[in-house]
Amino acid sequence: MNITTFYKFIAIKNVEKVDQILKQFASENDITGLVILAPEGINCTVCAPSLEKLQTFKQNVLALFNLNQMNFKDSESDHPPFRRFQTKIRDEIVTLRTPHLVPADSDKSHHLSPKDWNEVLKNEPDVRVIDTRNWYETQMGTFKNAVNPKLDVFTEFPTYMKEQNIQKNDKVLIFCTGGIRCEKGLLQLFEQGFDNVYQLDGGILNYLKEFPNDQYEGECFVFDHRVAVDQDLKPSKLYDLCPHCGQPAKTEVICKRCDTHQAVCDECQTLEWKNATCSKHCAHQLELHPTRKGPKQHNPWRDTRKPTIS
Repeated sequence: MNITTFYKFIAIKNVEKVDQILKQFASENDITGLVILAPEGINCTVCAPSLEKLQTFKQNVLALFNLNQMNFKDSESDHPPFRRFQTKIRDEIVTLRTPHLVPADSDKSHHLSPKDWNEVLKNEPDVRVIDTRNWYETQMGTFKNAVNPKLDVFTEFPTYMKEQNIQKNDKVLIFCTGGIRCEKGLLQLFEQGFDNVYQLDGGILNYLKEFPNDQYEGECFVFDHRVAVDQDLKPSKLYDLCPHCGQPAKTEVICKRCDTHQAVCDECQTLEWKNATCSKHCAHQLELHPTRKGPKQHNPWRDTRKPTIS
């Protein structure tokens, strides 16, 4: 499967019409994935069964918005990361509850390319590097010496920055998965009076494309069934989604009901009825019939990984 992630802040006058056109593009090219639309632009991660179909979809999107180019961040997977194509219409394409803050596409003065980002990290030890992602994303990996605010949601980021003892002229670097959260975060920090703050252009995904196994350690969480991508932008072989709560998980258990290998998150590991089963269904059936076995479950992502326990 061929996957691409992209976003664009661009005024959309008729969001509903664009929504219908994108659904048509997706249907014609066997596209699955998620598109978020708002009057301020588009935020998208999609996949196609062939590179040709994905390229056609990209060209359709460029033509729709009358653009010559866009920063498409591409990757591959053996299995579809999405089950269907879905669109969501919202007030913002990244939620910060600040629809009045719309980045100017022409102003990239506070964006650092992966190369420039690397130079700062290696040569300016006093710079503050802040991870703007949610806490569960940071557990899988982050940049060396990065500060983790432990955010539950991105809307907490502005308040977090206000509470820190950071001088307004201190050099601050912020980053996220694909860059879109930092686009809004950057403007929010400007409103707070920071004037020496920079974001990683294209986010972690753009960085790993150019500098794998360098200043970023671990894997990068993504919001689909790959769970995360490794340093080579390949689907994670370490992490799965916990079947009980949906959080990233890597501790494997063998289901007491169906003998399926499944990863369970650390929190659910503390609950006996969860750490003993591979799904909510098996947990329910095990409670009803403690001695009855069920058929082994099929998980295409788990089946590609070598079990760590037997």
